[in-house]
Amino acid sequence: MRYLVFGFFFLFYGINFAQNVQILDKSTGKFVKDVTVFNDNYTINVTSNKQGFVNISQFKENETVVFSHLSYAIKRVKKSVLRKKNFVVYLTKQSEELDEIVLSVFKKEEKTKRIAEQIAVLSKKDIQKVSPQTSADLLATVPGIKVQKSQFGGGSPVIRGMESNRVLLVVDGVRMNNAIYRKGHLQNAITISPNLLDKVEVVFGPSSVIYGSDALGGVIHYYTKTPKLSAEKEIKSHFFSRFSSANQEVTTNVSAELSFKKWASFTSISYSDFGDLRAGRSRNHGFQDWGKVFFYSENSNGNFNPNPTENPDPSLLRNTGFNQTDVLQKFYIPLSKKTDLKINLQYSTSSDIPRFDRLTELTDLTDPSSLKFAEWNYGPQNRFLASTQLLIHPNKNWIENGAITLAYQNVQESRIQRRFGSLNRSYREEEVDIFNLNGDFFVPLTQDKKRNLSYGFEFSYNDVTSNSFGRSLNIQDGEIDGFSNSFPVQSRYPDGGSNYTSYAAYAGYRQDLGSKSTLNSGIRFTRTHLEATWIDETFIQLPNPNLVANNSAITATLGYVHRPNRNWQFNSVLSSGFRSPNIDDVGRVREKSGNVTIPNINVQPEFAYNAEVGIQKYFNNRKFRVAGNFYYTLLDNYIQREFVLNDDGSRQQVEFDGEFGNAVTNQNRGTAYIFGYTLNYLGKLSDTWNTSGFVTYTKGRTYDTDEPLSSIPPLFGQFQVNYKKDKLELGADFRFNSKKDIEDFNIPEGIDNHDLTPVVNPNATNETDIFFGSPSWMTLGFNGSYVVSNNFTVQARLDNIFDEHYIEFASGVAAPGRNLSISFMANF
Repeated sequence: MRYLVFGFFFLFYGINFAQNVQILDKSTGKFVKDVTVFNDNYTINVTSNKQGFVNISQFKENETVVFSHLSYAIKRVKKSVLRKKNFVVYLTKQSEELDEIVLSVFKKEEKTKRIAEQIAVLSKKDIQKVSPQTSADLLATVPGIKVQKSQFGGGSPVIRGMESNRVLLVVDGVRMNNAIYRKGHLQNAITISPNLLDKVEVVFGPSSVIYGSDALGGVIHYYTKTPKLSAEKEIKSHFFSRFSSANQEVTTNVSAELSFKKWASFTSISYSDFGDLRAGRSRNHGFQDWGKVFFYSENSNGNFNPNPTENPDPSLLRNTGFNQTDVLQKFYIPLSKKTDLKINLQYSTSSDIPRFDRLTELTDLTDPSSLKFAEWNYGPQNRFLASTQLLIHPNKNWIENGAITLAYQNVQESRIQRRFGSLNRSYREEEVDIFNLNGDFFVPLTQDKKRNLSYGFEFSYNDVTSNSFGRSLNIQDGEIDGFSNSFPVQSRYPDGGSNYTSYAAYAGYRQDLGSKSTLNSGIRFTRTHLEATWIDETFIQLPNPNLVANNSAITATLGYVHRPNRNWQFNSVLSSGFRSPNIDDVGRVREKSGNVTIPNINVQPEFAYNAEVGIQKYFNNRKFRVAGNFYYTLLDNYIQREFVLNDDGSRQQVEFDGEFGNAVTNQNRGTAYIFGYTLNYLGKLSDTWNTSGFVTYTKGRTYDTDEPLSSIPPLFGQFQVNYKKDKLELGADFRFNSKKDIEDFNIPEGIDNHDLTPVVNPNATNETDIFFGSPSWMTLGFNGSYVVSNNFTVQARLDNIFDEHYIEFASGVAAPGRNLSISFMANF
């Protein structure tokens, strides 16, 4: 009898234990506590424990079990189905409601209804649908972002009229901006393959309270894919391949995810090979020769040709091809119930990338064969990142959870130049070692979490090495046979070495003022320290070859969100930001279009003061949203490139690579403003149809001189409509860009590249009479995908259907012509 009782007890216990469901987070594989589990009649109501377990023995076999949690989408599943899935449930942080997107761009997950700033999010599904060739192409689809390209292997995002070192790039919580991020156009946004991304989040406007210096225009945060844990051993693999006709692109990505109960790993390798780009042939702008390549340099890959070569197809943009390899390795390891570890390794490298706009630069605008450069290439662009992130959940009064991130980055880039008619080739090589330490912490001040405090610190150290040298080519029988001699070359940055250090601490406070309003506030203190030493004064002499500069600033933000009812939301933000001059601002030397930038060790920080309002209106049970964001930014002590004048008022001349040019330097000016707005809509028309669209307008001028600011794009926008049913998805998109008059270009600074717009009168003496400005354009594209099986998907895009020729504002290379792209995806 005793054995019978014990046997019955263990049998009963085993049956009940077998009906314990474990609830896990789909994105991480970690257990989810405090999940409410009930049936449709609400006669059963139980809650998951700290290990994510909940007993469902009370439910009938065919009864629907409902899982509900504040931070997750509701999940409904029959008990019989749960049994087949070994009683494991994964919850996802997604919802059909448009305001339920969970964000982590403020270093703490939050819902959009509590955030005042303008924000855009691209999910993994969005990235897959766009199927961009580079991450810069992906950013071009974000409402409010315009992307400039000096060569096809690049992409400089413009946010609210600001770009390059005024826009902060972040990857997995680590800032990518370094001490040599320059003013003008910056091409580093492509150094991470879109195939490695899980999502992208963009915050518009000065967000320096959270992210520090450089975030005057906004923050672009790349999140790479992360492995998740699994109660049972899982091995998943993914294969992706794409071909594009406009530049004969072939991209291949392979990845593998290993999921276990106590650790997980994700490995991904992406390789892209881009051929020369073919521009559009339909020239509705009326300029028959603009942007065509009639002659090109055949001096790549070790070739030598003393003269420009005639191009048999001027619409084929020679010297635009390159290749790039990206590698990602991540580990996710729970060290304890309250501590998790993420290890993140990234490496990106490329071939030489031809600088297309310089390779098509002419010495005579009337002679298309008068190419200036035989060689102008960026050397391999290398980026290495190694970071460890400790996620802690101590649940103390002073900290509920937080993250401590330690990272090291190594960035290498170089420039190789040689002019036609010369055998002298110059090399400029830069290397930056970056060390980052961030701490970000969060604590609710009340049990209902309606009053929250976030705080943290940031330390960043940049060590810059700049090297330069020259070699004279030795030519035998028309081929390069080594070098004949060496000669000195002016380095791009201080040749004695330089470093840049930043320290910062911040605090943020968020409070719900009742059920309809939320207040956001924050303050940050930042201090920077810069040291630079110049040794070789062969070409440029400075009053003091040793520079030490210290700058500090306090920035703040105040945001208010009001929701009078379920279908309306009003946002308002007051914020300030600053950008402390880096090594590039004070110490760069380079030549462009006859102007030579020289160092100015007296450059001071520039500040931005921003005011914005946002309105959102929801329709159709919150499945359709119309929104508008309006902003005004005042720039104070802004940095602009100016000519250096002699005492008699004439332009000072300096030597660069054997020629003399006008000396220009970065200088602080007075005040300027940028005003703009983005109108957008997003939503479902029905169960099968959805649509989205936006229009962005920007205007920027200086108050002190009443001149246009650089990097201000013309009116642009995009509209999309999509159809999805079962395994088939179809879509169409319309993109447009209005004209920008030459009078609205900032000509003295040269960043707007007015000289790359159509020539209307080459004999005129005034720049505004020589060039036309940026013509308007519009394109139409279609896309579709079909899920062949659970493991296989095929996707196709046909962009620029009418083969329009157009060039994005301030860009040096034309956009692709008609382009057919076909992608294959397989999961195993």
